[in-house]
Amino acid sequence: MAEPQYRTPKGTHDVLPEEQRYMTYIKKAVRHRARQAGYKRIDPPMFEDRRIFERGIGEHTDIVEKELFNVSGKSADTEGEKNASFALRPEFTAGICRAYVEHGMQQLPQPVQVFAIGPCFRHDRPQKGRYRQFHQFDLEVIGLKDPSLDAQLIHVITNIFADLRILDRLTLQINNIGTAENRKAYVDALRDFFIGKERQLPELDRSRLKTNPLRLLDSKEEDTQILIKNAPKLTQFLDEESKQFHATLLDYLTTLGIAYVENPGLVRGLDYYTQTVFEFWDQSTGAQNAVGGGGRFDGLIELLGGKPTPGVGFAGGIERIIWHMKEAGVQAPHKDQVDIFVAQLGPEAKKTCLKLIADLREKGIHTVGALGEASLKSQMRLADKFEAKFALLLGKMEVKRETIILRDMAKGQQKEIPFEGIIEKVVELLGEKNLDTYTLRDQFTGPTDD
Repeated sequence: MAEPQYRTPKGTHDVLPEEQRYMTYIKKAVRHRARQAGYKRIDPPMFEDRRIFERGIGEHTDIVEKELFNVSGKSADTEGEKNASFALRPEFTAGICRAYVEHGMQQLPQPVQVFAIGPCFRHDRPQKGRYRQFHQFDLEVIGLKDPSLDAQLIHVITNIFADLRILDRLTLQINNIGTAENRKAYVDALRDFFIGKERQLPELDRSRLKTNPLRLLDSKEEDTQILIKNAPKLTQFLDEESKQFHATLLDYLTTLGIAYVENPGLVRGLDYYTQTVFEFWDQSTGAQNAVGGGGRFDGLIELLGGKPTPGVGFAGGIERIIWHMKEAGVQAPHKDQVDIFVAQLGPEAKKTCLKLIADLREKGIHTVGALGEASLKSQMRLADKFEAKFALLLGKMEVKRETIILRDMAKGQQKEIPFEGIIEKVVELLGEKNLDTYTLRDQFTGPTDD
């Protein structure tokens, strides 16, 4: 096999049909659980004004400093875009909050609950399980602050992971990082603590100390972790209201039967988080194979030009979830099988088969056939490769006799039967419940005779 001339860009991957089965299954689980809980779908654009991410996520986060994919247009299409700088979305929350402000969603019944599914982009260093283009599902609850909302959101997510049969591989890690004022006081104390100790920090963490000291708490560097053990603790700076909110949330999680691990070192890397932060970690490797996380972002809407508006959300990584499903031996159910392979010989037979194939498909029968001019033997080999359940064979003689040959591919047995009634015969063999049919009729409401 010749070496391909072109390959996918570094850090991207083709989502081939085998992986699409998992993608489709995950999306169905997300949509089902989201609809149960009153979430509606939203799709923000794949690129936004870069400032939305700088203001929302934080200028000195890894995402903004190192991972944003910048987008440059050839020319400005409208007035006001001349100096605009765009970036591909690295996550959904900032764009959804921008949409909430722009479209006046504060006028809707609160809280507004939305979900999104799609690709995101980060110019990260590609490594196993991490891509530059990846897929996320996202749930957001905006407009009301109540620990019961945090608990309900986490409950929806645990249901999704249970449906996908990976919940028992994960642990819910949760922490309370308090208000912005709490964190500011804590950050000042951290900086004071590290005065004179900067040289003991690795280069990356020295930089974080200047720009985003909270990131030192989840540093993977051993030297940093040793120092952090003696540093002030965030819990010392939390106000009573934050502590009570968190205690109530934990009580609600217990009521819902959701197991959790309190993790005081969990801070997450985005500036907009307040109060509740949580992640779902791999039970065996911890944060390394985490499938997602979220938390409260009570100050984000205001940062983006809206009125002070609380919110809580979660983002899950679909590629990571697929990895866990495969590791757990979970086979994604699918309907990609071929039920019938239609083989033919001769122009008249082919013409007859085209209509037969169309009618079989309309009945909800997965049908492939009338391919090329190969011999019947070659077509039967192809039917085997497609793993078809049954084959229908039509040649010149069968056309004249108005018959068709029905072959059971598993048993290797065949018989000639009348062409008339063949569709009903196939339906009987496959079973009505196994037909792949759908209708759009129930999607429409109101008058239809306009």
